Amino acid sequence: MRYLAILFFGITTASTMLSSCSENVTVMDSDDKSLNLQTKNVSKTSLAAIGISNWMSGLQDNTSISKISIPGTHDSGAMREVPSNSGTAKTQNLTISEQLNAGIRFLDIRCRHIDNSFAIHHGPIYQNLNFDDVLNACYTFLESHPTETIVMSVKEEYDPSNNTRTFEKTFDSYIQKNPSRWDLGTTIPNLGSVRGKIKLLRRFSAETVKGINATSWADNTTFEINNSNASLKVQDYYQVSNNDDKWSRISALYNEAKTDTSGKLFINFTSGYKPLIFGIPNIPTVSNNINPKLKTLFQSSPQGSYGIMPIDFISAELSELIIKTNFN
Repeated sequence: MRYLAILFFGITTASTMLSSCSENVTVMDSDDKSLNLQTKNVSKTSLAAIGISNWMSGLQDNTSISKISIPGTHDSGAMREVPSNSGTAKTQNLTISEQLNAGIRFLDIRCRHIDNSFAIHHGPIYQNLNFDDVLNACYTFLESHPTETIVMSVKEEYDPSNNTRTFEKTFDSYIQKNPSRWDLGTTIPNLGSVRGKIKLLRRFSAETVKGINATSWADNTTFEINNSNASLKVQDYYQVSNNDDKWSRISALYNEAKTDTSGKLFINFTSGYKPLIFGIPNIPTVSNNINPKLKTLFQSSPQGSYGIMPIDFISAELSELIIKTNFN
């Protein structure tokens, strides 16, 4: 919504794999339901043997989600804009399924509440996608990749219309169709407890305890959320007047995440837009500058936990570079 209020006016899977030594690892086809999930005793594995679509199978069960470098997407379902090629709404070139197969494990899902259902929007622009489509892609992926988890941020987007219940109640109606695929706990979990599941990061108000509470989200800045059960630090500076300033903020949180020992969950949005003529937002003006810097950064990054990085127009190559910091 924030990008587009003004609009009314105006895969390949990565081929390069990292090899390292392997200890007691059984690797099977991802469609084999007998896939060995006993990764908790594995200290080091081979990404080349596992593959990008199963990369979390190489991490120990007792690894906190906060200690994993996780490639993500900002406005994950936004592949459409009006007018076409205007740079005002589209943020991704890959579908949800393509993102998951490319190793993305954080999805930023923006839902317009309409007719007691969720339609995927970026501001006023309907993305020809509904929440059921997103969930079906996630469920299908997790069914064939049971070692993986998906952290999903769910946020209300644009104006609600023609509803007889709250956003929370409609969300609950979706969850009730497949509750075993969700982790709605309020804490930052270890990977072993959420394999095969979607972990909710909640950005909508709720009357009942539900997911990691991120409702006190600050606007256009770097901020912390400190709940009794989970602490987060987020960089979400999106109204970008200067790309160097944006990069400085990304780098600062990147370095903080790398050295943190508190168990805090870091979410570092590399996305943003620049207002161009008449103030109309342009998204590629930022991503075209930032994404090459991310590629250079992660090409030389040592093993470490750099947090969740939601990115505009992510590629399989960039996703793999981030994933490799979990294995180098």
